[in-house]
Amino acid sequence: MSRSLRVSPEHILTVKSALKRNGFPTQQSLADEVAVSLSTTKSFLNGNPVDYLNFVELSQRLGFDWQDIASLPDAEIQQPASNLPKNHASPFITGMPINQPRYFFGRERELKRIFNLLNRHPLQNAAIIGKRRSGKTSLLNYLKNITTTPLEQLRLNQKSDWLTYPQDYCWIFVDFQDPRRQSREALLRYILECLRLTVPNPCDLDNFMDVVSRDLQKPTVILLDEVGVGLQRCPELDDNFWESLRALAPQTGGNLAFILATPDSPLELAQNSGHSSPFFNIFGYTTILGALTDVEARELIASSPIPFADENVEWILNQSGRWPLLLQILCRERLFSLEAGETGDDWQQEALQQIQTFCYLLNH
Repeated sequence: MSRSLRVSPEHILTVKSALKRNGFPTQQSLADEVAVSLSTTKSFLNGNPVDYLNFVELSQRLGFDWQDIASLPDAEIQQPASNLPKNHASPFITGMPINQPRYFFGRERELKRIFNLLNRHPLQNAAIIGKRRSGKTSLLNYLKNITTTPLEQLRLNQKSDWLTYPQDYCWIFVDFQDPRRQSREALLRYILECLRLTVPNPCDLDNFMDVVSRDLQKPTVILLDEVGVGLQRCPELDDNFWESLRALAPQTGGNLAFILATPDSPLELAQNSGHSSPFFNIFGYTTILGALTDVEARELIASSPIPFADENVEWILNQSGRWPLLLQILCRERLFSLEAGETGDDWQQEALQQIQTFCYLLNH
């Protein structure tokens, strides 16, 4: 697939009309949200080529699956997914959150603390704070999946026994960028369906509270991603909604916890969006995501199917600052060059160009 993508001509008007619908009054506001330049945003909206990573991010912010609006060659659109062997998965993932645990590296300290909060009753809440593209969503996915993923689908010696009784847990992932989670009734219905509890009619807040407080019998962790979107763009998710969630947890016998991912502290996030709910002060543990440790970063680099020379490893560590996304991009570019049989250091110039948009991660 090309490293640049453009919006298909027949979708340009639809994409442009999605700006205000998703809470972006101007093109600049969308650019600021995604942390890209205004010129990149204009190119995207006008059907001009933009970098693959930026295309995916801008598409998601506007509520689209990037593949639905991208102008792709017919071969790329029509080729059945089943023709691609499962063992041909990309070793370095840069355009979307990581879902498969075997491709997730690092965050050992955060994992120990969070799973410790969840391994005993009452389950306790946690907040994950980090810059955009620092790996918050990937960490949420990892928490959700690692304890029940079969060992044959993990790396050798990859730790998965974080919980004493992992099979007892229910994990619910809520992405507030998903339009299906942006209305109160739809969100409450989704949570009940994930819990396999009876969905009342009407599925309003009072009935939801009654069902969960009465029938929730197993440890449940609700992962809240992109909470800022829910606070800023979803008027139905008002203070009464958040206060009810806060009141619900003690009524479940310690079986309910929330893990929230946000660029800012929960209290700041609520205050900046005009909310005053005490829900946002229940997060007794807060972790701020930074770069990976040297050991963690080297483990990620070493996962390449073609080993990198020592000088390449050191260059990647230095240029990436050990941030997961930058590591993934730089490793991807080096692997591309090795697979193509390229010699010399031209790949480094391409790699630096690819990480340019995300170099804000390096600013402390």
